[in-house]
Amino acid sequence: MKKAIVLLNMGGPNNLDEVKVFLTNMFNDKYIIGAPQPMRAMIAWLITTLREKEAKHNYSLVGGMSPIVGHTKRLVRRLNKEIDADVFYAMRYTPPFASDIMEKLVGYDEIFAFPMYPHYSQTTTKSSIEDFMESAKKYGIETKIKTIDSYYDDKLYNKAIVEKIKDVIVDIDSKEYDLIFSAHGLTKKIIDKGDLYQKHIIANMEEAKKVLEEEGIKFNSIHLAYQSRLGPMEWLRPYMSDKLTEFKDKKVLIYPLSFTVDNSETECELDIEYRELADEIGIADYRVAKAPNHHPYFMEMIKNYWEKV
Repeated sequence: MKKAIVLLNMGGPNNLDEVKVFLTNMFNDKYIIGAPQPMRAMIAWLITTLREKEAKHNYSLVGGMSPIVGHTKRLVRRLNKEIDADVFYAMRYTPPFASDIMEKLVGYDEIFAFPMYPHYSQTTTKSSIEDFMESAKKYGIETKIKTIDSYYDDKLYNKAIVEKIKDVIVDIDSKEYDLIFSAHGLTKKIIDKGDLYQKHIIANMEEAKKVLEEEGIKFNSIHLAYQSRLGPMEWLRPYMSDKLTEFKDKKVLIYPLSFTVDNSETECELDIEYRELADEIGIADYRVAKAPNHHPYFMEMIKNYWEKV
């Protein structure tokens, strides 16, 4: 029996020429911008026009492409060695799209579509799975596909988080640091309509805190903040930019709670842009942990889910 695993993620530009493609596709997603067509396409065009130059600059700071690409490819290579299945990946807004890989999946008996989003949201999980299933229907293989909605509360996943935190505190006393879990923001409007994202984020932080306690790792304090706010609407608070102002002359460690693999939001926004803000505020030491990426605990968790579905 032939089995396949497909990692589903948002994606990111493979090169600077794809920045416009990425922004256009993302803001033309009905789960990101709720306006009907053709208004949504007009809004997507406007946002892309306003943000393209800045976005290209940001991607140039991290190698001219999104870090998500390399980290995902490395994870796929390692999973292919660890799991008795063929592992692929598909991105929502940049190549390879679900439609690009679907023909390769036709001969498989079982397909596990694994969303690389630990927390369920219509803007991520639902959008990616729906897009994947629509492509699968064109090939008549949708009944072979199984998936999951979330795994923020998985013990192995939270152990992977703590291991990445431990990588940063190996040469310091964690009790001298304040830990901030940074999650990608979402508009309050989407949350008020029943999206589970915020509840899952808060629950994930509590699960990670349990593992920290089990490991005997103590911080001066632990906080939650939201990054990546865009536009004039009210987003989930506290905003990361506001939260950092509370830590003048203090030492801070940031963990990117929303992300399974590093990307522009971690390696550029958190590690470069917010580092500059931290320096302006006068934070004594500012450190950013890596996402799970291809950590063995994360890969073991994926394998466990694949064996269960």
